[in-house]
Amino acid sequence: MSNALKIYMLAMISFLVGTSEYTIAGILDKVAVDVGVSVSVAGQLITVFSLAYAFGTPIVIAVTARMERRQLLLYALGVFAVGNLIAVALPGYTFLLVSRVVLAISTGVFLVTSLTVAAKLAAPGKQGSAIATLIMGFSAALIIGVPLGRVAASVYDWKLIFGVIGLLGLLAMFLILIAIPQSNGEAPVPIRKQFALLKKPEIAIALAVAFTWIGGYSVVYTYISPYLLTITKLSEQSVSIALFSFGIASLLGSKFGGYSTDRWGAPRTLVIGMLFNTIALVLLSLAGQSPLIVFPLLMFWSFTVWSSSPTQQFYLLSLAPEASGIMLSMNTSVLHLGMAVGAGLGGVVVEQASLSYISWIGATSVILAAVTAATFFRISYSRKRREEVKCSLVETCA
Repeated sequence: MSNALKIYMLAMISFLVGTSEYTIAGILDKVAVDVGVSVSVAGQLITVFSLAYAFGTPIVIAVTARMERRQLLLYALGVFAVGNLIAVALPGYTFLLVSRVVLAISTGVFLVTSLTVAAKLAAPGKQGSAIATLIMGFSAALIIGVPLGRVAASVYDWKLIFGVIGLLGLLAMFLILIAIPQSNGEAPVPIRKQFALLKKPEIAIALAVAFTWIGGYSVVYTYISPYLLTITKLSEQSVSIALFSFGIASLLGSKFGGYSTDRWGAPRTLVIGMLFNTIALVLLSLAGQSPLIVFPLLMFWSFTVWSSSPTQQFYLLSLAPEASGIMLSMNTSVLHLGMAVGAGLGGVVVEQASLSYISWIGATSVILAAVTAATFFRISYSRKRREEVKCSLVETCA
């Protein structure tokens, strides 16, 4: 098997673990009914997953930094299979929470490790493409995994989804064992060095923007299936189609975000993308009751949300290119922390107010992120112009 095929194989496994993360949002109402809790309480399964991912993954990665990479991939997938087995075999909400914690940490460890392995397998100068291939595989879970999960849960039982994912996880272990070569671990990066980057205002603000932006997304997406069933009054089949449309739009948005960043720069792409994201959520709040209008609105929202994702990662890497691995790790943790807070806040809104309010809360969070980013970029631009003028006056710059 060529190295290119090995990278695509890792991307397919990334799709599998991505489905285990994202599919819960598509079947949240069915899980709530089956385990005997409210939709808002079921939504905390996403909160717990994101918190475990955000805090657990960096710790495990640091502890296992020197471990041989193929072995770490196998361990991560083994734990991943166990996490799915817990969801299938053990009854009740508590065991489902345990399952989400196990799945979160194993998913995070597998993804981070597979990115480093893919970079080593790639030909010289093709490391970026290899990483993008894996990220695309993980993101494809939104396009295919979530709507398929909704269909499977409607026709059969939602536990079947995790049973199949667990079995495929065992198959993935076999494929990695025979196809992926052994490779050495890396020197661990001290936590102190990682947090030292947060002392830079531009990095701290960029991560704060990411936290607020993804939090606004999570408030709405966590409860998107109950929203479409209750507020828009879509049928089961229509909800699956809506989720599929959402996934397609996310892929197109990611592609456009990368193109726009190259053509017009990260600051403009981020701010404009978040402004349109806000507009999409406001329109969803105003017209979410109409089945005809909600489909294009969902696609518009998804497009604007995911156009910011590659731009955010590119901008963070540009702030500290010498610490690209640390920046990607911190960004992933902050995004999952934001998703946890968003899901938790959404649960409070659903429980204390109404499902119809979640899009307003999401819009508020996203516009706050846009204003913060725009203000910071404006200040940075003004400072840069003053320095250029000062340099021109003294005819030299240090």
